[in-house]
Amino acid sequence: MKKIVHKSAVPLYAAAAVWVLYALLFPLHRVIHFAIVAVASVVVYLIANALCADIVEEVPEAPPQPETTGNEELDKMIADGKLAIAEMQRLNESIKDASISAKIDRLEEISGKIFAQVKAEPKKLPQIRKFMNYYLPTTLKLLNAYDRMSTQGVAGENISGTMKRVEDMMDTIVQAFEKQLDSLFGAEALDISTDITVLDNMMAREGLVDDVIHRTQSETASGSAAPAAETVSADEPAPAAEEPAVQEEVVDEVIDGLADDAVELPGGIRLEL
Repeated sequence: MKKIVHKSAVPLYAAAAVWVLYALLFPLHRVIHFAIVAVASVVVYLIANALCADIVEEVPEAPPQPETTGNEELDKMIADGKLAIAEMQRLNESIKDASISAKIDRLEEISGKIFAQVKAEPKKLPQIRKFMNYYLPTTLKLLNAYDRMSTQGVAGENISGTMKRVEDMMDTIVQAFEKQLDSLFGAEALDISTDITVLDNMMAREGLVDDVIHRTQSETASGSAAPAAETVSADEPAPAAEEPAVQEEVVDEVIDGLADDAVELPGGIRLEL
């Protein structure tokens, strides 16, 4: 509630009444008369102000204006995110298990970072639609069920079994929330990786860094540009071939024929010695 203090109007009315009464009872046509009535009205005002307390009025405070970004879907995400974090805080206070409480702290921290990242870059909003529509509300549903069952004071099969399954599931939920946050930085990671590669190549080409890979590539390229060994041009005539094999056969036959006193020449001609 907001308190508003109102000054009482009685002192003003009392001071005004002094002027009226003086004008009715005494003459008021000289300066001294005005001075007397003025002093009297001031005295009456001070006395009345001391006797009359201020009026204090309590009015309800105006509800805070909802935060708006101009994007209806983003505004809904921000509002739902605040409600989800508030619910996590309530459950964290209610659940007494230290292990579950620590994991709820982690979920609250990661969720806050997810909402802050999307608020800063609304173009990433489609990436968390499934997170907002299913993973987050389902997680809160499981934690609410765990909270209710933990206060029953009964170690039955259904209660104990369900609580154990929720406890075992919390590690997986935390990992899923962490991966959701990590996925929001996929585009930035790709851009940075590309920038690093381009920067590294440019510095290596300019000789600003001692890079073995680029230096080896440069030396290889320089070696390939050197003049090749002299080769025989395709247009140059080939060297003369050796004598035909036919002549060798004739010589062999002549040598063999010397032993027989006869030589068989090509074309069926026989030469007798």
